[in-house]
Amino acid sequence: MTGRVIVVGSVNIDLVITVPSLPAAGETVIGGRFTQHHGGKGGNQAVAAVRLGAPTSLVGAVGDDDFGRAARSALDEERIDTSEVRTLPDAATGVAFILVDALGENSISVAGGANAALRPEHVTGSLARLGPRPGDVVLVGHEIPTDAAAAALRAARDAGATTILNPAPAAGLDAAAVALADIVTPNEGELATLGEAGIEPERLLVSLGAQGADLRTPAGAVRIDALRVHAVDTVGAGDTLNGALAAALAAGKGLEEAARRAVAAASLAVTRSGAREGMPTAAELGSALLPTD
Repeated sequence: MTGRVIVVGSVNIDLVITVPSLPAAGETVIGGRFTQHHGGKGGNQAVAAVRLGAPTSLVGAVGDDDFGRAARSALDEERIDTSEVRTLPDAATGVAFILVDALGENSISVAGGANAALRPEHVTGSLARLGPRPGDVVLVGHEIPTDAAAAALRAARDAGATTILNPAPAAGLDAAAVALADIVTPNEGELATLGEAGIEPERLLVSLGAQGADLRTPAGAVRIDALRVHAVDTVGAGDTLNGALAAALAAGKGLEEAARRAVAAASLAVTRSGAREGMPTAAELGSALLPTD
């Protein structure tokens, strides 16, 4: 029986400017192209999971504003369960300002809004209503307050679900919170931040961008190569990796196989512009994983 994916994390609207090159401090770069997308790591990860066939719920918050209504509508259209996405009347919906250069690299600044107002009692109440159980996967991001993220991990672990922590950003996390995760999914910068804080998770899937990822467990390390693709936009690649990892684990895949599927999904995600636009379906991922002669 396929388990569910429950994502606890952020919901944002992404305001994106594609520029020839990322500006240095004090520099103005002209000639950009503006687009608006739905985003937030929590929302993106839920979209990645549901497109790969996992029954998916999202726990998060938006503001009582046009951005919040649009964000909720977009999630509903993906057939994500948004019953535990709160609308907070005194907070704005989160907004991310993103610059993307000609090579697909990006620079991001986020105004958390309603995401920053999510409290531990909110997430524990939501998880109590959703009722995670063994076989389910609860994926928790850190674009919400640390105490809320820790509360979500604790409640999920107590319920017997598999727990994933995406430590993005990694600053502010402590060893006790990280220890509640069965799997931690940092990029190289986030891993360095955890290391500087003396935090050493036992099971890691370290994303390495175009190089793929390293799966590190007590049994050893395995390098998982990315697919060879033409990168257009790397925004959302890490979110795709996390959502795909959760979906594969919920489908009963072993950790290494789930990690390989996650890296392949992230590789496909960078081939189209927009955090969610490139996220593959189960059929697209299956085709990409077929052996070639």
